[in-house]
Amino acid sequence: MIVVDYGCGPGRYTERFAKLVGETGQVYAVDIHEMAVQVIKDKIARYQWRNVVPRLANGYNSGVPDHVADVVCALDMFFIIRQPADFLAELKRIAKPDGVLIIDDGHQPRQATRQKILDSGLWNIATEIQDHLKCKPANDRFA
Repeated sequence: MIVVDYGCGPGRYTERFAKLVGETGQVYAVDIHEMAVQVIKDKIARYQWRNVVPRLANGYNSGVPDHVADVVCALDMFFIIRQPADFLAELKRIAKPDGVLIIDDGHQPRQATRQKILDSGLWNIATEIQDHLKCKPANDRFA
């Protein structure tokens, strides 16, 4: 399994994902901040994570290869995205055709999260719970 922790920050979820995918899986820890990526690199060295690959995002370009992610997680960061359609397009680019996006509201109302996702036309909301939305790629727009 390949998981992308997009907006990984200091790796609060990265460690959990690394344990979840095990030695045969891989986690891409992506952030736009150099300091966050350096913290991930330090943790890789300290904890000998062999399945975590740090990536410094350039704008919304994650540097993750096309269509590799089984799961893309964007947790506690979607509310700060200024161009949600561009961001969601990048997440779709890195997700497998049958991949899943797990995204939460962060500090915005659920309706705003839903509207941004639906307006993009790139993702379908499969399920919603209090903590997050689970989305699947909209097949009609998969490149």
